[in-house]
Amino acid sequence: MSNTSAIRPDAWTRWISLDMQFPAAAKPPVGIVFDSAMARIDDVLALAMLHGFDGKDQARIAAVAVSSGDLRAAQFCDAVGHFYASATTGTAAMFMHFTPIGLADGKPTAESTMFGNLAYPNSIKSINGTADPATLIRNALMAQYDQNAAVVLSGPATDLARLLDMYGVKDWITRKVRLLCVAEPAIQADAADAEKVFADWPTPIVTVGRDIGEALPFPGDSIEKDFAYSSAHPVVDAYRAYEPMPYDAPSWAMAAMLYAINPNDGYFKLSGSGNRRDLLLDPEQKERIIRTYIEMASAKPVPRKPRRPPDEKKDAKKDEKKEDEKK
Repeated sequence: MSNTSAIRPDAWTRWISLDMQFPAAAKPPVGIVFDSAMARIDDVLALAMLHGFDGKDQARIAAVAVSSGDLRAAQFCDAVGHFYASATTGTAAMFMHFTPIGLADGKPTAESTMFGNLAYPNSIKSINGTADPATLIRNALMAQYDQNAAVVLSGPATDLARLLDMYGVKDWITRKVRLLCVAEPAIQADAADAEKVFADWPTPIVTVGRDIGEALPFPGDSIEKDFAYSSAHPVVDAYRAYEPMPYDAPSWAMAAMLYAINPNDGYFKLSGSGNRRDLLLDPEQKERIIRTYIEMASAKPVPRKPRRPPDEKKDAKKDEKKEDEKK
């Protein structure tokens, strides 16, 4: 690890979400690790979707990492987190601390034009305000319930390749992760690391091909209509900056996110069998998928409440009562 990475915060427990600080007694929704280059607009929309699912308690944000080395992209991810957290006020806000954004160190592969005029609150001033991606992802996975995490990869596979090199991490991945979902067009920039991840990743892998993203475009007119509840929305500003409006956006990362969160809801079909399979489009589901894209990506920020810590004595009494009723 470089000197730059070494001084970055790895004591990730300083940044804990409401769900982590007040863990639920019941098994929570799936925890999502989102690792992307944050270089295309579908990455931005997938991040918005993830926050939408999180706000509806259908998924949890376990970790977000940026593999491109673009500091502005990491700042944008943090700003999006602050935007969706803005609805939480009062006592709950006092307990809300943001998980760090993972950022690859070294020279950025490219700096996206989407974030040139970033004017939203964020807590990242330099790379030292981010986390080493592989370490962040490992720690986040270790905190999940068994088989209750999924990883979405929409960028070079560098971070996951480094993750696999960590001692003992394959056992943790096998224990914690139910699925790796890969937006395949995004990983082509780093063929060697992609090959390593596909060969060594110990859980099922589903890939989203170029045809899927192109067949399921996110409608540009939704930006003007469904996001209008806020006059200052970071996702809207990024969308407008990416290409001249109006335009529809391919949805590779969005498809990967949707399947990772809801693999059994019939949105997509899968090819063949085995550990690595491809996502297939069911034409009858096209309108439903795009409606879900819009609903989740444009979801309003919602107030979040800290979950109560489990009361072990109370739970034990409930179990005793159930046993008595059986007798």
